[in-house]
Amino acid sequence: MALFAASQLEYVYFNRQNLPDLGTFIRFEFSAIGRVYDAGGRPLIELAREYREITRYEDIPPIVRNAILAAEDKRFFSHDGVDYYSLPRVIGRIRVGTLAGRLLRGGRHADANGGPLFPQGGSTITQQLVRGHFLRSQTTQENSYQLRSAGFLPGALSSIIGARSVNMLARKREEVRLSLWLEDEMEARFGSKRRAKEEILARYASFVYMGNGQYGFARAAEYYFGRQLATFTDADADKAALLAGIAKSPRDYAPTAKDQARVVRRRNQTLTLMEANGFMAAAAAAQAKARELKIVPRTQIEPPLQASSVIEHVLEELTARHANLGVEDLLLGRIQIYATADARVQRIVNDALERGLARYEQRHPTARGLVQGSAVVLRNRDGGILAETGGRQVFNNRPASYSDYNRVTRSQRQPGSTMKPIVYLAAFLAGGFTLETLVPDEPISVPDGIGRPPKWIANYDGLFKGLIPIRQALAESRNAAAVWMSVQIGIDRVLRTSESLGVRTPLGRYPATALGASEMNLLELANAYRTMASGIVAEPYVIRSVVSDGGELKAAARRGPRSAAIDPAALSLIQEGLRGVVRLPTGTAHALASRGFPIAVMGKTGTTNGFKDAIFVGSTYGPEGITAAVRIGFDDNRSLGASENGGRLALPVFQELMLAVYRAALVGPVPAFPAPMEARITAAIPAMILQFAVVR
Repeated sequence: MALFAASQLEYVYFNRQNLPDLGTFIRFEFSAIGRVYDAGGRPLIELAREYREITRYEDIPPIVRNAILAAEDKRFFSHDGVDYYSLPRVIGRIRVGTLAGRLLRGGRHADANGGPLFPQGGSTITQQLVRGHFLRSQTTQENSYQLRSAGFLPGALSSIIGARSVNMLARKREEVRLSLWLEDEMEARFGSKRRAKEEILARYASFVYMGNGQYGFARAAEYYFGRQLATFTDADADKAALLAGIAKSPRDYAPTAKDQARVVRRRNQTLTLMEANGFMAAAAAAQAKARELKIVPRTQIEPPLQASSVIEHVLEELTARHANLGVEDLLLGRIQIYATADARVQRIVNDALERGLARYEQRHPTARGLVQGSAVVLRNRDGGILAETGGRQVFNNRPASYSDYNRVTRSQRQPGSTMKPIVYLAAFLAGGFTLETLVPDEPISVPDGIGRPPKWIANYDGLFKGLIPIRQALAESRNAAAVWMSVQIGIDRVLRTSESLGVRTPLGRYPATALGASEMNLLELANAYRTMASGIVAEPYVIRSVVSDGGELKAAARRGPRSAAIDPAALSLIQEGLRGVVRLPTGTAHALASRGFPIAVMGKTGTTNGFKDAIFVGSTYGPEGITAAVRIGFDDNRSLGASENGGRLALPVFQELMLAVYRAALVGPVPAFPAPMEARITAAIPAMILQFAVVR
């Protein structure tokens, strides 16, 4: 027996083989919270395996330190990892009667229903930290009735006191060994016992589980009290004592536990210990004990901003631009991401889209909760994404999440008539065409496949107006004129122009592409309009920077914004033409020329065949402007219904979000269109009015 005892002492105090890696512990790399921040530094989402805030020693207020020491380890700063003065108290709590009964019956027979012989408690802060950080697996398995240690002695001992108790003793032995080793190592690393102790206490305060999925005192302070831990003062002794009391049993002592009286008793016990250890005066302790238990109800906390599509886009871009990083790095809090999105703009876009869908549902009650929508807002100067909504906030009675289908980037849909400006820009680039060039708005057919009769193109209103200027053809979205134009310049020129504007999806090489029959995603469409509005080619992006503890991480090169290789004269013509869609009285977006919308925009409506999608894309002018695209439709491609077009469905959403963004001054002042451009449009209005009157 003496030999066995000596071997155990040698193992605990001198054996330093098979030690765990101390690197992550020294570097304070506990699993923490990864956040995606918006352009203003506001968190858009928190992702974590364990919701934990890392807290440095100097950020733990003295009242909280004292509460922890009083509740858990009053001699923490004097012992070497194990508090030998507590051993008599621990030994006195051994269940002697239970042990005697097992000796009489045989330990194995008692395991199935018996509790442990050795009580919990008596562990120092260092031991608790070692148990949770280095011995988590062993601790999880120790309550098993299967013996976890091999060898004759563990087997023999388990026959006397039971396998469960042997497992606990083995874990306790390793816990003591690692605690002594850890304190020695920390002192060697940090230069003094005091500094080592401070670092250990900080790690404990960051690591410990505090109930309700929260880890660490800082996180618990925010979760239960809506306060940052660093703001605690001596006046918060009751809160500090409550937090310190949780660690012993979060299920029983977290302030959300059902038995509130038990929570208060635990808090007051800690306050009594704080007084007994000289950490606070008797009067202050009595005053703290008299306070009611008050926590912040979760219902009073503002719900997180719904920015699921932004988050999904962030995660996709993270892996695309940082080959060595992934979602796991964010979940473990190794990195923090700063996005281009602005939470204020995002909220406006969310609300505008939801209201637009609600208006449609009022007209079509059977579509309630089923019709879908998406929207994106881009910064003109560089393609930075200010807001992105890839679907409604609740779809089929299920809230959206960042793992949902993002209809801005993933959904390939026909752009409808929003394709026509690209056709006309291609014509301006080809030369020989201006906004005043007359084009035929008359019946025209296009091939519809081998062995099939040609397809005749019709206009939305079923009418043909003969020769009309391109300005009017674009403003009124005349189908026949757009197809005629694509035939004149060749569809290949249209496809090249779309590529120069940033469309990456291959478009079909057939005449119907001029009317938006080829599919692309909403982000590509928005980016094409952004390029036309600014004259700057840029790849849309959503990540500004990725930061780790070591500083900002360099991403794979992304082509920065640059001047578009587009003739400025042609670019000016399409800008004027799109501004005319709004200003000309017969333009499909003329609703945006009202006094109630004092924002100068250019844009185009779009409606796909069978009213399956309603679209609007528009921009304010130049590099300092913004571009927004809105699409509404069903995922299964069913019809929205007759007359449910881009002007009726998508345009009001665009109007609402633009008005709110500029009224709140979130993107600077509204850029003005060039005065000569506005003057030319004004000069064209009388002729449009006259023609409209004649037709009527």
